[in-house]
Amino acid sequence: MTKKQNLEELHKQIRACVKCKEAGYWIAEGAVVRGVHNAKVMTIGQAPGPTEAIVKRPFNAGSGKRLFAWLGEAGFVEETFRATQYMTSITKCYPGKGKGGGGDRVPSKEEQEFCRAWLDQEIALVNPKLIIPIGRLAISLFFDMTLPLEKIIGKQIERDGRIIIPLPHPSGASTWHQKEANRKLVKKAIRLIGKQRELLILP
Repeated sequence: MTKKQNLEELHKQIRACVKCKEAGYWIAEGAVVRGVHNAKVMTIGQAPGPTEAIVKRPFNAGSGKRLFAWLGEAGFVEETFRATQYMTSITKCYPGKGKGGGGDRVPSKEEQEFCRAWLDQEIALVNPKLIIPIGRLAISLFFDMTLPLEKIIGKQIERDGRIIIPLPHPSGASTWHQKEANRKLVKKAIRLIGKQRELLILP
């Protein structure tokens, strides 16, 4: 099979996965993953939200507006990015609201382990040159999370020939990116992402 066909088959397998449900976790069935086999950039979030679960489009709601405002500052156009790059998450199905209704439930360690094989296959198959982990859970895949975000955002690392540039979660419920000092770190991360876009000659 071609690389494109391999990715299409992987997406079918991801969407058919019921491991979390069989383990007793409540999830909104139907994995949310979107992207092309020849993408140079991959974003990795925590998990889909409630509207993403309905329309099957990553970062579809308010968080997406802020994320693409940031990526827009780096030179990306949202619809072009969605059509030509790759967007996924640590777990692929909406996990429901957290206790007390204060945001979405953070997927358990077991759920993350169930989905990790899918993410590893996505990274290996797409082979992106730039990975943008978004939010603490995704950032923890690549960075030492005993460090505060203030020591991580605005930095880039290289791993397995790929550049990793993290962003904080763009949710309106998060106060981190709303602080003036932290906004400066986000701007620094955006500049790093923009530089990589230019080096990769991306639209």
